[in-house]
Amino acid sequence: MGGREKLRRWRISFHKSFSAAPTKPPPPPEFLCPISNSLMFDPAVVTSGQTFERVCIQVCLDLGFTPTLSDGSKPDFSTVIPNLTLKTAILNWCSKSGSERPNPPVYTDMESIIRPLLENHENDQVRVSERELLKGVSDTPRVLFSHAASEEKSRNLYSSTSSEESVIANGTPLLPFATRPSCFSYSSSPSTSSESIPDELTSSNNISASSSSSSEDETFVNRMKSLDVYEQEQAVILLRKTTRTNEEARVLLCTERLLLALKQLLNSRYAAVQTNATAALVNLSLEKGNKIKIVRAGIVPFLIDILKNGFGESREHAAGAIFSLSLDHENKTAIGVLGAMQPLLHELRSGTLRSRQDSALALYHLTLVQSNRVKIMKLGAVGILLGLLSDAEVAARVVLIVCNLAACDEGRAALMDANAVECLVGVLRNGTELDSESTRENCVAALNSLSHGSLRFKGLAKDARVAEVLREVVEKGSERTREKARRILEGLRGREVAEEVDWEAVMEGGVASYRVGRMSHGINSTDEDYVCVRNLGFFLDMGNSPYVFSMINRDPFGKREELERTHDSKRSQTDLIQFNFDLIIFFYSKI
Repeated sequence: MGGREKLRRWRISFHKSFSAAPTKPPPPPEFLCPISNSLMFDPAVVTSGQTFERVCIQVCLDLGFTPTLSDGSKPDFSTVIPNLTLKTAILNWCSKSGSERPNPPVYTDMESIIRPLLENHENDQVRVSERELLKGVSDTPRVLFSHAASEEKSRNLYSSTSSEESVIANGTPLLPFATRPSCFSYSSSPSTSSESIPDELTSSNNISASSSSSSEDETFVNRMKSLDVYEQEQAVILLRKTTRTNEEARVLLCTERLLLALKQLLNSRYAAVQTNATAALVNLSLEKGNKIKIVRAGIVPFLIDILKNGFGESREHAAGAIFSLSLDHENKTAIGVLGAMQPLLHELRSGTLRSRQDSALALYHLTLVQSNRVKIMKLGAVGILLGLLSDAEVAARVVLIVCNLAACDEGRAALMDANAVECLVGVLRNGTELDSESTRENCVAALNSLSHGSLRFKGLAKDARVAEVLREVVEKGSERTREKARRILEGLRGREVAEEVDWEAVMEGGVASYRVGRMSHGINSTDEDYVCVRNLGFFLDMGNSPYVFSMINRDPFGKREELERTHDSKRSQTDLIQFNFDLIIFFYSKI
């Protein structure tokens, strides 16, 4: 009996201890993998901008599956880059919140989550491998060499199993996160089409893995080095056709000596030779393993020269080639150093539709690197980019560049100076020409970045009536867009908590605390903000010495500040007004 009582007491004690245990906060949504919905151990960014658990990406690639996310978009897994910043943020959050750090996910566990998603969509979606797609297209050459716009439409009908350069099938527009240039192997005239290649040349079109790469590229190299312009033209046309449909050929033919021979033809004075040589280079660059090899071969300066002085169609292919090469992270800095930013910006303003689109995407990928952001701002590009937001042909791509610039302090300052807030709000307000929900989200994301740590944003936002537009976004936008819009609105409301401070009382009192307002959001919603001003006077050396102040006793949330100033006992009324003004400026810069 006594034992049962002890057991019962132990159970009661255990129950109380368990119920009293503090509940751990849920992880932020951005720390969760969109597929597995679990805290990410090894987050990785894909080409389309989303972040996933790396194992989930690998499972999707192995299964040839492109999942549909909660916002209706589909990711592009062609490029996978470790997101070390997010990984560090996750580990820091775990340490601060007392949560367990995520464990390495097991491949089979992720497969058991993803495979049912694949089975549910197989009956509703046409899935064809890229090889089957290209094989079918090669049977109808007129479609193969059609205008790039028609190629974009056809791509939306298919899904690729290739992990290198996938063709994504989804309901949202292919761009802005395309992985292939708009100019990808199209021809505008029969004179440059591979259909004009003689039979004796096309007999070498079949390149197998068993063939020696040295013998295969020798055929092309010898013809490209010929002094006969016609022979050069036919060689680059054949190279263009071969690499258009044959992935193995892209790998086998991308040799040092072929790139050297091809590089010389990029300077050709003959339009057909230069155009087909540049287009062949685009095809070679589609293979992930070739991107760094092409840059190291010294091709980029020739592409830049084509952008500046080349033939019209050649410029389109040159912009597409730089875009394709910029997808590799290791190439971004090198391309910027070699001087690609200015000609790309010029092509974005005045090129053809295809070259403008590829130039915009090239600039987007290049400005993911801070050094290139600085370069493009020094070129005076901020005003140009904001002006292009009203251009429906490139607005969806240009806003991505604006987002990159808004991610750094220098970019935010330059964008503020150029009235970016009003421009972005104008795009949201006139949203009928926006390409997709992702574009609206990018506009809101840019505004969100501009609002961070900027005292100027509130005034600019008020003038542009940002709150009015964002309330509409909160009502009609996607979940992620609504979340970003709410953050901006909360930030704008949070900056209004200090509008009624009695500064005359501050000056007349000794040590006093003035209530500024009540927090309407945040960790402790019932806490009140106070600014404690210790009026010890202020030091003035006959109008020339700076005012001295120091900040003390700042709590971890930055909600309490004390300003200490010393003053001369004989300060004038003018000095008092100046001190009052300085105090206001300092206070507002800290909230």
